[in-house]
Amino acid sequence: MTGRTSELHDTITICHSTTHTFHDIISFSVALHENMRLNFFSSITTLGVFPMGMEEEFPDEDELNEGEVNGNWTPQEKALHEARLKAKAKRRLRRTSSRDSTRESLSESGGENITDPTSPKGKINLNDRKSRMGKGRGLPKKGGAGGKGVWGAAGMVYELEEPDARDPNYDESSQGDTVYETVAPELEEEEFEKMVNPIVQEYFEHGDTKEVEALLKELNLGSKKYKVSSVAVSLSLEGKASHREMTSRLLSDLVGSVLTHGELAHAFDNMLKELGDLILDTPEAAQMLGQFIARAIADHALPLDFLDRYKGRVDCDHVRAALDRAAVLLSIKHGIMRLDNVWGVGGGQRPVRHLIKEMNLLLKEYLISGDVSEAERCLRDLEVPHFHHELVYEAVVMVLESSGDTAIQMMVKLLQVFWKTGLITLDQMNRGFQRVYDELPDINLDVPHAHTILEKFVDLCFQEAVITKQLRDTCPSR
Repeated sequence: MTGRTSELHDTITICHSTTHTFHDIISFSVALHENMRLNFFSSITTLGVFPMGMEEEFPDEDELNEGEVNGNWTPQEKALHEARLKAKAKRRLRRTSSRDSTRESLSESGGENITDPTSPKGKINLNDRKSRMGKGRGLPKKGGAGGKGVWGAAGMVYELEEPDARDPNYDESSQGDTVYETVAPELEEEEFEKMVNPIVQEYFEHGDTKEVEALLKELNLGSKKYKVSSVAVSLSLEGKASHREMTSRLLSDLVGSVLTHGELAHAFDNMLKELGDLILDTPEAAQMLGQFIARAIADHALPLDFLDRYKGRVDCDHVRAALDRAAVLLSIKHGIMRLDNVWGVGGGQRPVRHLIKEMNLLLKEYLISGDVSEAERCLRDLEVPHFHHELVYEAVVMVLESSGDTAIQMMVKLLQVFWKTGLITLDQMNRGFQRVYDELPDINLDVPHAHTILEKFVDLCFQEAVITKQLRDTCPSR
């Protein structure tokens, strides 16, 4: 009996200790759960927002107030009460601001049929395109136009729009024939001289102003157009009289097609300013530039009042000399008509009858003065080396028509000088004498002793080595 009682006592002791351990576990779980609730309440208090569905789990405001009156609030319940009040104040403020914005949008739309969108009366016009969310200005979407499958408002008329090359859907091939133009850049200062100088130099050889005009139009001269005149005049000052005559004609033809009257006047203004430098290369540049100005005015390439612009405004002596030269040429009676020959008669561009007249005048002045060098200079100024056989022919005919031996001696001397200097070639000499041989029967009708005089003249020329033996032997006789 005693043994059984001892066993029962041990069993009760074990149970008591087990019950004590289980009680401790439950107490620890309750404390842990209470700590988690405190942390959660503190986060809610900080944010002022309750998760959805969580507000019902907490006591109502009336219960909390009753608890506060009774003084039974715990710190956790007090923090929960403050968080609930903050969340409720935020909801009330958000609802009030939304209602105020709706009233403002309705007042801006005209104030007609003002209804609260939240009231049942605000849901009458279900098909109204105005916003019913209480947001925006209350205006129709897209101004009443647009939308799916709609191009615009009713009655809107669209005009034909030009295609935009920047449009991603732009198709160049569908715009018709495409024309490509070659655009040449404007010439620089160095390129200008390299391109224009050869054109002017070639013009002095062929004399075709149309070709020069076409070549200049192919170049993008830009603001340097007026310099074409300056280049042509500068090159002609260093050249011959025929080059200056060709330059005057070139300037007259370029005005209206490549140059304007103002651009040509601008070019002559610059040349007058640079006249001091031109005189260093060409001492007669002042007189020549005055002749260019007078010829341009006569050709109506320069305005008639060009000289009047400089009256009383010139300080340079060279510029004054050039302007005085132009004024004198223009003031001569019929001066404008005579300015056509201001550069003299020369070059192959002149008619043959003018060249013959000049050669006859040259020979007559030589017979009077006996100045061989002057006769040589005049022949060179004519610049017609291919026509020198005419001089030989006119000299022989003049000898046949003259009386006495003086003319024979002087003509032999002149032809000898021309032969030695190479001014008259062997071919030109032979052609001149052969023409006289062929026309001798007609000349003999006017000059009965033409055969005798011709034989004497030919023998003297052969003795002075002016003609060949073969040419002397072909001389006709009675």
